[in-house]
Amino acid sequence: MSERKKIRVNERFSIEERDIREDFIRASGPGGQNVNKVSTAVQLRFNLDGNTTLPEDLKARLRKIAGSRLTLKGEIVLTADRFRMQERNREDALERLLELIRKAAYVPKTRKATRPTLASKRRRVEGKKQRGNIKKLRSSKNYD
Repeated sequence: MSERKKIRVNERFSIEERDIREDFIRASGPGGQNVNKVSTAVQLRFNLDGNTTLPEDLKARLRKIAGSRLTLKGEIVLTADRFRMQERNREDALERLLELIRKAAYVPKTRKATRPTLASKRRRVEGKKQRGNIKKLRSSKNYD
């Protein structure tokens, strides 16, 4: 049995090469004489639903981050056509996918509700009293 090729995302996670499929398409924009002959753009498809190396909570965050790039089949589709060379576009698409996974790997800290301190409550009430006094002085009624 052959060793499956893995792509390192960060020090904790990696994805398998078999979960990625690349299709080469014609790029739009400048390209000189080869623009209508050579397929330099890359459409990278990452099978998120079929992936077994990433934990489920990371997959859930990745689904949310992927947004419209996620298909109904559970694939993340990225198109790279910034460069005129196919190899550079392949690297660009893969790096963008890895960056997306790294972003999903970050777990934001949950906010813990805290109570206001006694001093902050007193400052708030004192400020309200001062504001009330200012408004009282503006009125034409005589307060003794």
